[in-house]
Amino acid sequence: MIETILVATDGSEAAGAAERFALALARRLGARVSGIIVVEDRYARPPADEGLAAPPPPEGTEGWRKARADAIARRFADRARGEGLEATCETVQGIADDRIVERAQGADLLVIGRDGEHAPYRTGLVGSTVAGVLRKTNVSTVAVPQGAELAGPLLLAFDGSPGSRLAAKTAVELASRMNESIVVFVDSKDKGRAVARFDEVRRLLGSLSVPVREASSTLGRPDVKSVDAAREAGAGLIVMGAYGRNRITEYFLGSNAAAVVRTSPIAVLLAR
Repeated sequence: MIETILVATDGSEAAGAAERFALALARRLGARVSGIIVVEDRYARPPADEGLAAPPPPEGTEGWRKARADAIARRFADRARGEGLEATCETVQGIADDRIVERAQGADLLVIGRDGEHAPYRTGLVGSTVAGVLRKTNVSTVAVPQGAELAGPLLLAFDGSPGSRLAAKTAVELASRMNESIVVFVDSKDKGRAVARFDEVRRLLGSLSVPVREASSTLGRPDVKSVDAAREAGAGLIVMGAYGRNRITEYFLGSNAAAVVRTSPIAVLLAR
Protein backbone atom coordinates (compact mmCIF):
# COMPACT_ATOMS: atom_id res chain seq x y z
CA MET A 1 0.00 0.00 0.00
CA ILE A 2 1.50 3.32 -1.07
CA GLU A 3 0.77 5.75 1.76
CA THR A 4 4.04 7.71 1.94
CA ILE A 5 6.11 9.15 -0.92
CA LEU A 6 9.62 10.59 -0.66
CA VAL A 7 10.97 12.80 -3.43
CA ALA A 8 14.67 13.64 -3.76
CA THR A 9 15.44 17.11 -5.07
CA ASP A 10 18.46 19.30 -5.69
CA GLY A 11 16.71 22.40 -7.01
CA SER A 12 17.55 21.65 -10.63
CA GLU A 13 15.04 21.71 -13.47
CA ALA A 14 15.24 17.92 -13.69
CA ALA A 15 14.50 17.58 -9.99
CA GLY A 16 11.60 19.99 -10.41
CA ALA A 17 10.01 17.49 -12.78
CA ALA A 18 10.30 14.83 -10.06
CA GLU A 19 8.77 17.18 -7.48
CA ARG A 20 5.77 17.92 -9.67
CA PHE A 21 5.30 14.26 -10.53
CA ALA A 22 5.52 13.17 -6.88
CA LEU A 23 3.03 15.80 -5.78
CA ALA A 24 0.57 14.89 -8.53
CA LEU A 25 0.89 11.21 -7.58
CA ALA A 26 0.43 11.96 -3.87
CA ARG A 27 -2.69 14.00 -4.59
CA ARG A 28 -4.26 11.28 -6.71
CA LEU A 29 -3.40 8.53 -4.22
CA GLY A 30 -4.20 10.52 -1.10
CA ALA A 31 -0.67 9.78 0.10
CA ARG A 32 1.63 11.80 2.34
CA VAL A 33 4.65 13.32 0.62
CA SER A 34 7.97 14.63 1.88
CA GLY A 35 11.21 15.80 0.29
CA ILE A 36 14.92 15.38 0.88
CA ILE A 37 17.81 17.60 -0.16
CA VAL A 38 21.37 16.34 0.20
CA VAL A 39 24.24 18.78 0.57
CA GLU A 40 27.08 16.58 -0.58
CA ASP A 41 30.23 16.23 1.49
CA ARG A 42 32.42 17.18 -1.46
CA TYR A 43 30.77 20.59 -1.50
CA ALA A 44 30.17 21.08 2.21
CA ARG A 45 33.74 20.27 3.27
CA PRO A 46 36.92 21.80 1.84
CA PRO A 47 39.12 19.33 -0.04
CA ALA A 48 42.31 18.07 1.57
CA ASP A 49 45.33 20.30 0.96
CA GLU A 50 47.53 17.33 -0.02
CA GLY A 51 50.64 19.43 0.66
CA LEU A 52 49.89 21.81 -2.20
CA ALA A 53 49.85 24.95 -0.06
CA ALA A 54 46.76 26.07 -1.97
CA PRO A 55 44.63 28.88 -0.54
CA PRO A 56 41.47 27.78 1.32
CA PRO A 57 38.10 28.04 -0.44
CA PRO A 58 36.24 31.35 -0.08
CA GLU A 59 34.46 31.90 3.21
CA GLY A 60 30.71 31.72 3.13
CA THR A 61 30.42 28.83 0.67
CA GLU A 62 28.92 26.50 3.26
CA GLY A 63 26.44 29.16 4.33
CA TRP A 64 25.45 29.78 0.73
CA ARG A 65 24.72 26.08 0.18
CA LYS A 66 22.62 25.94 3.34
CA ALA A 67 20.67 29.02 2.24
CA ARG A 68 20.13 27.46 -1.19
CA ALA A 69 18.85 24.22 0.34
CA ASP A 70 16.44 26.22 2.52
CA ALA A 71 15.17 28.05 -0.57
CA ILE A 72 14.62 24.72 -2.37
CA ALA A 73 12.69 23.41 0.64
CA ARG A 74 10.47 26.51 0.69
CA ARG A 75 9.75 26.21 -3.03
CA PHE A 76 8.85 22.54 -2.59
CA ALA A 77 6.44 23.40 0.25
CA ASP A 78 4.87 26.10 -1.95
CA ARG A 79 4.42 23.61 -4.79
CA ALA A 80 2.79 21.15 -2.39
CA ARG A 81 0.33 23.78 -1.17
CA GLY A 82 -0.48 24.53 -4.79
CA GLU A 83 -1.56 20.88 -5.10
CA GLY A 84 -3.59 21.09 -1.91
CA LEU A 85 -1.00 19.12 0.07
CA GLU A 86 1.15 19.74 3.12
CA ALA A 87 4.72 18.57 2.76
CA THR A 88 7.95 18.73 4.70
CA CYS A 89 11.43 18.82 3.19
CA GLU A 90 14.56 17.73 5.06
CA THR A 91 18.13 18.86 4.36
CA VAL A 92 20.90 16.37 5.16
CA GLN A 93 24.62 16.16 4.48
CA GLY A 94 26.59 13.25 3.08
CA ILE A 95 26.93 11.20 -0.09
CA ALA A 96 23.76 11.85 -2.07
CA ASP A 97 22.74 8.35 -3.15
CA ASP A 98 23.52 6.85 0.26
CA ARG A 99 21.48 9.46 2.14
CA ILE A 100 18.55 9.17 -0.26
CA VAL A 101 18.52 5.37 0.05
CA GLU A 102 18.73 5.65 3.83
CA ARG A 103 15.79 8.05 4.11
CA ALA A 104 13.72 6.09 1.60
CA GLN A 105 13.59 3.17 4.04
CA GLY A 106 10.78 4.99 5.81
CA ALA A 107 8.72 5.54 2.63
CA ASP A 108 6.56 3.31 0.47
CA LEU A 109 7.71 4.93 -2.78
CA LEU A 110 10.72 7.00 -3.80
CA VAL A 111 10.55 9.53 -6.65
CA ILE A 112 13.71 10.95 -8.19
CA GLY A 113 14.57 13.00 -11.26
CA ARG A 114 16.30 10.86 -13.84
CA ASP A 115 18.90 13.38 -14.97
CA GLY A 116 19.98 15.56 -12.04
CA GLU A 117 21.61 18.97 -12.08
CA HIS A 118 24.53 17.83 -14.26
CA ALA A 119 22.34 16.51 -17.09
CA PRO A 120 23.75 18.95 -19.71
CA TYR A 121 27.23 17.48 -19.19
CA ARG A 122 26.49 13.76 -19.42
CA THR A 123 26.03 11.51 -22.43
CA GLY A 124 23.68 8.52 -22.69
CA LEU A 125 23.81 7.34 -19.07
CA VAL A 126 21.55 8.38 -16.24
CA GLY A 127 23.03 10.63 -13.59
CA SER A 128 25.47 9.03 -11.17
CA THR A 129 23.27 9.72 -8.14
CA VAL A 130 20.24 8.15 -9.82
CA ALA A 131 22.26 5.12 -10.91
CA GLY A 132 23.52 4.67 -7.34
CA VAL A 133 20.04 4.98 -5.86
CA LEU A 134 18.48 2.51 -8.31
CA ARG A 135 21.25 0.03 -7.63
CA LYS A 136 21.17 0.25 -3.83
CA THR A 137 17.59 0.84 -2.77
CA ASN A 138 15.07 -1.89 -1.94
CA VAL A 139 12.16 0.55 -2.19
CA SER A 140 10.04 0.88 -5.33
CA THR A 141 11.30 3.93 -7.20
CA VAL A 142 9.98 6.22 -9.92
CA ALA A 143 12.60 7.79 -12.22
CA VAL A 144 11.15 10.93 -13.81
CA PRO A 145 12.62 12.42 -17.02
CA GLN A 146 12.18 16.11 -17.74
CA GLY A 147 8.80 16.85 -19.30
CA ALA A 148 7.11 13.70 -17.95
CA GLU A 149 3.56 14.15 -16.66
CA LEU A 150 1.25 11.86 -14.72
CA ALA A 151 -1.47 11.70 -17.36
CA GLY A 152 -2.84 8.74 -19.27
CA PRO A 153 -2.97 4.99 -18.67
CA LEU A 154 -0.37 2.86 -16.95
CA LEU A 155 1.77 0.57 -19.06
CA LEU A 156 2.67 -2.68 -17.31
CA ALA A 157 5.72 -4.34 -18.87
CA PHE A 158 5.37 -8.04 -18.04
CA ASP A 159 7.90 -10.80 -18.74
CA GLY A 160 6.79 -13.45 -16.26
CA SER A 161 9.68 -12.81 -13.87
CA PRO A 162 9.20 -12.39 -10.09
CA GLY A 163 9.94 -8.68 -10.54
CA SER A 164 7.20 -8.26 -13.13
CA ARG A 165 4.74 -10.02 -10.80
CA LEU A 166 5.52 -7.38 -8.18
CA ALA A 167 5.00 -4.76 -10.88
CA ALA A 168 1.59 -6.23 -11.68
CA LYS A 169 0.58 -5.95 -8.03
CA THR A 170 1.74 -2.33 -7.96
CA ALA A 171 -0.08 -1.55 -11.22
CA VAL A 172 -3.31 -2.96 -9.79
CA GLU A 173 -3.07 -0.70 -6.74
CA LEU A 174 -2.22 2.41 -8.75
CA ALA A 175 -4.85 1.84 -11.41
CA SER A 176 -7.57 1.17 -8.84
CA ARG A 177 -6.79 4.18 -6.70
CA MET A 178 -6.17 6.55 -9.62
CA ASN A 179 -9.01 5.17 -11.77
CA GLU A 180 -6.65 4.75 -14.73
CA SER A 181 -6.66 2.03 -17.35
CA ILE A 182 -3.79 -0.44 -17.78
CA VAL A 183 -2.03 -1.47 -20.96
CA VAL A 184 -0.24 -4.80 -20.51
CA PHE A 185 2.80 -5.16 -22.76
CA VAL A 186 4.37 -8.58 -23.25
CA ASP A 187 7.53 -9.03 -25.30
CA SER A 188 8.38 -12.53 -26.38
CA LYS A 189 9.88 -14.01 -29.54
CA ASP A 190 7.92 -17.17 -28.76
CA LYS A 191 4.19 -16.68 -29.44
CA GLY A 192 3.25 -19.62 -27.23
CA ARG A 193 5.17 -18.11 -24.33
CA ALA A 194 3.47 -14.76 -24.94
CA VAL A 195 0.05 -16.44 -24.68
CA ALA A 196 1.07 -18.05 -21.38
CA ARG A 197 2.29 -14.70 -20.02
CA PHE A 198 -0.96 -12.98 -20.91
CA ASP A 199 -2.86 -15.76 -19.15
CA GLU A 200 -0.70 -15.28 -16.06
CA VAL A 201 -1.01 -11.52 -15.98
CA ARG A 202 -4.79 -11.72 -16.36
CA ARG A 203 -4.89 -13.82 -13.21
CA LEU A 204 -2.64 -11.32 -11.41
CA LEU A 205 -4.76 -8.35 -12.43
CA GLY A 206 -7.95 -10.08 -11.37
CA SER A 207 -11.30 -8.35 -11.88
CA LEU A 208 -10.22 -4.74 -12.07
CA SER A 209 -12.91 -2.11 -12.44
CA VAL A 210 -10.74 -0.16 -14.91
CA PRO A 211 -10.19 -1.09 -18.59
CA VAL A 212 -7.26 -3.38 -19.42
CA ARG A 213 -5.75 -3.56 -22.90
CA GLU A 214 -3.10 -5.94 -24.16
CA ALA A 215 -0.19 -5.38 -26.54
CA SER A 216 2.68 -7.61 -27.58
CA SER A 217 5.70 -7.76 -29.83
CA THR A 218 7.92 -10.52 -31.15
CA LEU A 219 10.54 -8.37 -32.87
CA GLY A 220 13.22 -5.98 -31.63
CA ARG A 221 14.77 -5.18 -28.27
CA PRO A 222 12.38 -5.46 -25.33
CA ASP A 223 13.40 -2.12 -23.81
CA VAL A 224 12.79 -0.26 -27.09
CA LYS A 225 9.49 -2.02 -27.65
CA SER A 226 8.33 -1.28 -24.10
CA VAL A 227 8.97 2.43 -24.55
CA ASP A 228 7.36 2.41 -28.01
CA ALA A 229 4.27 0.68 -26.61
CA ALA A 230 4.03 3.26 -23.83
CA ARG A 231 4.27 6.10 -26.34
CA GLU A 232 1.62 4.58 -28.57
CA ALA A 233 -0.71 4.14 -25.58
CA GLY A 234 -0.17 7.72 -24.39
CA ALA A 235 0.91 6.28 -21.03
CA GLY A 236 1.72 8.50 -18.08
CA LEU A 237 3.75 5.85 -16.25
CA ILE A 238 5.59 2.63 -17.13
CA VAL A 239 5.46 0.03 -14.36
CA MET A 240 7.98 -2.81 -14.47
CA GLY A 241 10.06 -4.99 -12.20
CA ALA A 242 13.38 -3.62 -11.03
CA TYR A 243 14.92 -7.05 -11.70
CA GLY A 244 14.10 -9.67 -14.27
CA ARG A 245 15.18 -13.27 -14.37
CA ASN A 246 18.87 -12.64 -13.69
CA ARG A 247 19.62 -10.20 -10.86
CA ILE A 248 23.39 -10.57 -11.31
CA THR A 249 23.48 -9.26 -14.86
CA GLU A 250 20.74 -6.73 -14.20
CA TYR A 251 22.81 -5.10 -11.46
CA PHE A 252 24.46 -3.17 -14.30
CA LEU A 253 23.03 -0.47 -16.53
CA GLY A 254 22.87 -2.88 -19.45
CA SER A 255 19.76 -4.50 -17.97
CA ASN A 256 16.37 -4.12 -19.60
CA ALA A 257 14.98 -2.08 -16.70
CA ALA A 258 17.93 0.30 -16.70
CA ALA A 259 17.73 0.68 -20.48
CA VAL A 260 14.06 1.66 -20.23
CA VAL A 261 14.84 4.18 -17.48
CA ARG A 262 17.68 5.62 -19.54
CA THR A 263 15.70 6.14 -22.76
CA SER A 264 12.06 6.61 -21.81
CA PRO A 265 10.45 10.07 -22.08
CA ILE A 266 7.81 8.68 -19.71
CA ALA A 267 8.33 8.19 -15.98
CA VAL A 268 9.27 4.62 -15.03
CA LEU A 269 8.33 2.91 -11.77
CA LEU A 270 10.68 0.07 -10.86
CA ALA A 271 8.76 -2.20 -8.50
CA ARG A 272 10.56 -4.01 -5.66
